[in-house]
Amino acid sequence: MSVSKSVYQPRKTPIQQRARRTRERILAGAAQVFAEYGYASGTTDRIAAAAGLSVGSLYQYFPNKDAILLVLARSHLDQTAEVVRETLTEPRPVEVWLPALTEAVVGLHVENPRLHQVLFEEAPRPPELLARFRQVEQEAVAAVAALLRTDTGLHVTRPDQAARFVVATIESLTHRFMGHNPQLATNDLVDQIVSMILKYLR
Repeated sequence: MSVSKSVYQPRKTPIQQRARRTRERILAGAAQVFAEYGYASGTTDRIAAAAGLSVGSLYQYFPNKDAILLVLARSHLDQTAEVVRETLTEPRPVEVWLPALTEAVVGLHVENPRLHQVLFEEAPRPPELLARFRQVEQEAVAAVAALLRTDTGLHVTRPDQAARFVVATIESLTHRFMGHNPQLATNDLVDQIVSMILKYLR
């Protein structure tokens, strides 16, 4: 059964500063509610209460909680894309860029790992979100592959395939351990991911 794209779209884009602040309050309240209650129990009533608004005011900006989740997920993907661009901009040895990339990606999930678990494991994934996810992933793979080709110390025979492994490993292990095993120290997680990938590349 197809779902109308409008179901996931915000009702209006705020232009005035006051409206933008209200929208940010809704998003902040939603992040808090979803982290505490999960997707199923993260109702618009709870989100409105967390934002200090009436439900009617919330509905002026978003038609439902899925539209709010889509904005939160897009924001996370945009942050991820920016991290990739910042850490993989120039040729450097793998011993430099790999820890930097891994630490940056893990760092995006440290503040609110439960929210990221809701966003990418519990909530619906409309086609436009999946397309953005694939785009960010493909950009990361291309950047890593370019670095692998210029690293004369590695001699990677299939850089495109190796890059897909590197990106998928960082992404999947970060989500797995930050969401399900938060007691693992961030530095330990980064070190273990980097160590495993370096052994694979070498």
